[in-house]
Amino acid sequence: MSKEELSLLEILIDDISFVNWAKNHNQNDVAFWNKWIGQHPDKIETVYNAKAIILGIKFNKTQVSETKIDQALSDILALVEVEEKSINKERFSFITVKYMAMATTLVLMISLAYIFIPADTTVTHTTLFGEIIDLKLPDGTSVILNGNSQISYDKSSPRNINLSGEAYFKVKAIPSTKAKFWVNTKDLKVEVFGTQFHVSTRNNKTGVLLDEGCIELLLGNGTSQKMKPGELVSYSNEDKAITHDRVTQELSYSLWREGTYIFNNTSVYEVMKNIEQAYGLKTEFIDEELKHQKLTGGIPNQNLKICLSAIEKSTGTRIVEKDNRLLMFKN
Repeated sequence: MSKEELSLLEILIDDISFVNWAKNHNQNDVAFWNKWIGQHPDKIETVYNAKAIILGIKFNKTQVSETKIDQALSDILALVEVEEKSINKERFSFITVKYMAMATTLVLMISLAYIFIPADTTVTHTTLFGEIIDLKLPDGTSVILNGNSQISYDKSSPRNINLSGEAYFKVKAIPSTKAKFWVNTKDLKVEVFGTQFHVSTRNNKTGVLLDEGCIELLLGNGTSQKMKPGELVSYSNEDKAITHDRVTQELSYSLWREGTYIFNNTSVYEVMKNIEQAYGLKTEFIDEELKHQKLTGGIPNQNLKICLSAIEKSTGTRIVEKDNRLLMFKN
C-alpha cells in the first residue's frame, strides 16, 4: 500500500461520517459516501480496507503467564502418572496417548487464551474553576476550554465532541474527504467542515457564535438551523426556545473567547453570572440597582483578581470576595 493510500486510510478511519457509512447508521452520510466512492473508483480498495478495520472489534489483551501454563501441564502429567499405575500393560499405550493428547490440547489452549476486556477508548479533558486550557485534537483542531468545562470524545471518532461548559473551536478542515466535525451538547448538535466558532452551554441553554466559515445546528426539537459568520444562535431543549441574531452594536450579548469575556450592552447581572460559572462563586448585590447597569468591552478572565478589577473600573463599583461570595456595591 502506497503512502498516499495509507494516509487516506487513516483519514477515513478517523472520519465520523465515514464510520457512519461503514456501519450504515446515518442515511445522509451513507448517501454522501456512496456518491464519493462513485466519483473516486480508484480509491475503492482503500475504502473497503478502512471499512473492514472500523467493523473490527478492539480489545485489550492479557496473555496468561508461563507459570500458569507450566502448572496446568504439571497437573495433567500427574494424572497420567496416577493412571499409569492403575492400568494394565495392554491399555497403557492407549491411556498414555489419550492423556498426553489432552495435555497438549490444554497447554495449547492456555497458551492462546486471552482475557478480552473492552478497551476504554474515551478521552476526556476537564477544567477546574478559573482554569483555561488550550488543546490540540488528533485531527489538528484547536480547542480552548474555559473554566468549569469539559469535552470528551471516543479515540475512534476525535471529530465527534461532547461539550459541557464553554469552548472556542478552530476546526481543522480536511479537503481531501470534506470530513465533518461535530460538537454535541444537551440541546443541539453543531455540524462543521472547517471553521471557527464559540459554544456555551451555560444558563440552561446552548449558545453558538460563528466567527468564520459555515455551520449547521441540529436542534433537539428535530429542526436544523444554518449559520453564517457574525450570527449568534441560542436554543434550550427544556422550553424549545430559539433566538437567532446578528452581532451588532445594538445587540446585547456576552461571550467568552480565548481567555477574554466580550460584553456588548450587557447587564452587570449577566456579567457576574459569567464570573460565577467560571469560578464557582456567588454574587450578592448590596445595591440592587447595579444589576441593571450596562457594560461593553473586553475583560481578561484568566485571573480572577484582574477580572474583578477590570469590572470595578468599568462600572465604578467595589467588589469584595468573602467566603466564596462576591459582594458588589457602589464605590
